[in-house]
Amino acid sequence: MQDKIEKLLEEIRNTSAKRAEEAEELRIKYLSKKGAIAALFDEFKNVPNEHKKLMGQKLNELKAYAIERIRTLKEESEKGAAQAENLIDWSRTAYPTPLGTRHPISLVEEEICNIFGRMGFNIAEGPEIEDDWHVFSAMNFAEDHPARDMQDTFFIAHHPDVLLRTHTSSVQSRTMETTQPPIRVICPGRTYRNEAISYRAHCFFHQVEALYIDKHVSFADLEQVLLQFAREMFGADTKIRLRPSYFPFTEPSAEMDISCNICGGKGCNFCKHTGWVEILGCGMVDPNVLENCGIDSSKYSGYALGMGIERITNLKYRVKDLRLFSENDQRFLDQFKGVL
Repeated sequence: MQDKIEKLLEEIRNTSAKRAEEAEELRIKYLSKKGAIAALFDEFKNVPNEHKKLMGQKLNELKAYAIERIRTLKEESEKGAAQAENLIDWSRTAYPTPLGTRHPISLVEEEICNIFGRMGFNIAEGPEIEDDWHVFSAMNFAEDHPARDMQDTFFIAHHPDVLLRTHTSSVQSRTMETTQPPIRVICPGRTYRNEAISYRAHCFFHQVEALYIDKHVSFADLEQVLLQFAREMFGADTKIRLRPSYFPFTEPSAEMDISCNICGGKGCNFCKHTGWVEILGCGMVDPNVLENCGIDSSKYSGYALGMGIERITNLKYRVKDLRLFSENDQRFLDQFKGVL
């Protein structure tokens, strides 16, 4: 009996537990009604009377030691778990986290803004929900201009003077109202038009427009800025050409083509074998626009230009379907991983 007590005492002394669950398993093993110590108490009745006092004392000491040892192990395991929990940063993003990618529209918009930024243009922004004055009237649109028609513009119900901007020219008009020349800004943003959605058109799209107003600004200044932009965006060998056009807010007005960056101007299916691809509209700011916005047209002149970011993205990455930009298809977006 004494040998069993000493053996069990040594076994309990060498126990360890890293978790509270392990300490509980030890309690059940040694101190439960069917545990090892309870089994020794059952054998105690067979001990000769002359040894009962000594064996009873040793059994009680064994039980007391087991209770204290297991209590200590349980406290140490709970303390260790609390310390480990405090070392975890629960605000940290779960790992491993698959890396996403930047949207191609965002990539191209940033590149355009960076190019114009190096030429001294600052970014200006404005609201997407606008009023008629800043979108149309201030920009010299006639009262009966087709762009005001419900077929082209999203007007807010019961508020015919409130609409979703159809171009970022509204940012230009707001800038001219609140800033005196010299003004040199670039206006990126999302715009809306009531058009049927197809591979070549959408009811919302993105534009970047630029505006420069100062004394003695000429069309030659505009041409040099356009050439510099085209070469930085599409390559040093890119050529440009300007064709006469019409816009209500510029006079004279022009549309700009670049030499096809796919065939190098030799002619292909993309450029319809002309060697040229249209990318933007531009012109000298109409004096009426300057006067509408509180700028003296006898002292100041300026130029403006605007382009669709989707159009530039199509040319840069050869995306043939505009709908891909807004469908959030992961297979499409993953193709732009690693693009800076």
